[in-house]
Amino acid sequence: MSPAFDKNVTMAQYKDIFKIRHNNSRPEKGNILISEPFLQDAYFQRAVVLLVEHNAQGSMGFVLNKKTGMWLNDFFDGFDDIPQIPVYIGGPVSSDRLFFIHSLGNLIPDSIQIGDNLYFDGDFEALKYYLLSGKPVHEDVKFFLGYSGWTENQLYGEIKQDSWLVSRSTNRNIMLAEGESFWKYSVELIGGSYMTWINYPKDPILN
Repeated sequence: MSPAFDKNVTMAQYKDIFKIRHNNSRPEKGNILISEPFLQDAYFQRAVVLLVEHNAQGSMGFVLNKKTGMWLNDFFDGFDDIPQIPVYIGGPVSSDRLFFIHSLGNLIPDSIQIGDNLYFDGDFEALKYYLLSGKPVHEDVKFFLGYSGWTENQLYGEIKQDSWLVSRSTNRNIMLAEGESFWKYSVELIGGSYMTWINYPKDPILN
């Protein structure tokens, strides 16, 4: 009988039977982290996280594919006349603060480059001016409430425990990332034995 249907098999045993080990890629700024399929955390279940900072002191990133249900237009005066801009769940840390990534480069002073034509943070007044100019931002800017953070060596520990796969993605995919479909797409890009992940139920006990 399949463990998914055997009530005598615990969730931990089920996970261990089907666990696929991490791919030995080391995390770097600009990489994405793909959560393993059994992760039940409310923020990170079927999540893809973009690392915007990674060094000896720790790591910082944003969940790319989960919307808050809120719009940037509701946060600021004067944004009523531009198309609605969604806000995503960045992570559990500083969840009352707004963060952003973009591909606008030097148009936004003080930006921090995290990859090819991909930037984090910068002069928010300059960004507001750009947004209010009416230029399209669908593939250029992405906003988050909160961020995902790891202390020194914490992320390495979670990768060794097979909680995350490390991979890469294009700017366009990062900006358009949304929902569980992006998690599946990111797994498919790695391929190989990880393809079995996309068929795992979120809760195998309920399968």
